[in-house]
Amino acid sequence: MLTQLVATSFVDILTYIGYILLAVCVLLLMITIHELGHYTAGKIFKFKIDEFSIGFGKAIYKKTKKNGEVFSIRILPLGGYCAFAGEDSAETKEGDFNSKPPWQRLIVQFSGVLFNFISAILFTIILLVSFGYDIPKVTEIDANGINAHLQVGDVITQVDGVEIDFYGGDTFNALLTENIDSQSVPILVERDGQEIQTYLNIETVEQDGTTYFNLGISVAPTPQSLWTAMARAVPVTLEMAWQVIYFLFMLITGQVSLSGVTGPISTITTIASYSEESIANLFVFLPFIAVNLAVFNILPIPSLDGARMVFTTIEWIRGKPINRRIEGYIHFWGLIVLLVFVVLIDLIHFLI
Repeated sequence: MLTQLVATSFVDILTYIGYILLAVCVLLLMITIHELGHYTAGKIFKFKIDEFSIGFGKAIYKKTKKNGEVFSIRILPLGGYCAFAGEDSAETKEGDFNSKPPWQRLIVQFSGVLFNFISAILFTIILLVSFGYDIPKVTEIDANGINAHLQVGDVITQVDGVEIDFYGGDTFNALLTENIDSQSVPILVERDGQEIQTYLNIETVEQDGTTYFNLGISVAPTPQSLWTAMARAVPVTLEMAWQVIYFLFMLITGQVSLSGVTGPISTITTIASYSEESIANLFVFLPFIAVNLAVFNILPIPSLDGARMVFTTIEWIRGKPINRRIEGYIHFWGLIVLLVFVVLIDLIHFLI
């Protein structure tokens, strides 16, 4: 019995480690997509690239191409970089980053964010086509239940006139909760290609201080057609971006605490835990992480793309750059402070 228990625990540990590795791969994928944006734009405008790196710290893999570009994978999966020749140098040589026109540099600096946003749209399409996730479809009906008038296959798209939208916060359960005091709520369903206005009877059950819905039906996410998913992908992604921006506003104004902010380690463990529950959860995280990375990098924080774009814009307006050495120090120390901050954030999460 003890041997079986130990064996089961060992298997569970190995399984969770597998999900941790999967989560690390997801984070590295997002970083690679971001840096690939810089790299692609740099190649288009013929910028000289010194190194394309995934991760920070000591290199565990390194390969040098014939043109001198170095591709490396480093030990800490906390970020990455596409190093352009002379980017933080006070001296400018022909072909260096700072020898290029400001408008080209701005495009290169913005392309990482752009690639993350495009990837978020693509991941959203995959999610909606593969799992649907937010739009419930009736899969089972209690013949003697309170909603026996519904049919298996009915797709519920609206509750009380509000479109069901997971990323906007208007989930099926959230909309039901808003109507918790109602015995019946109007709904819109799609049935055999037609939209039908009907109603959903609501019965609530109290158990251990928690309110449960007893609807007499079972629902499951319904995958959407490719065209529907493509039509929804951009609005859904924009909604996610707005949610991130709104959270940052709430954070800056003190309306939410730092407990809602996660570092890379906390993000990895969260992805692993949710992926272990359901692989569909992983596909929910993909577009959300991509959008978070896009919004975060556009912020005017030293060492991030947003701050570099600010310096390039000032140079374009002034006709001359701010002292390159000073800018380099600002970005260097900004990166140090940022790394310390994310480590502290993770420590706070583990200590709480």
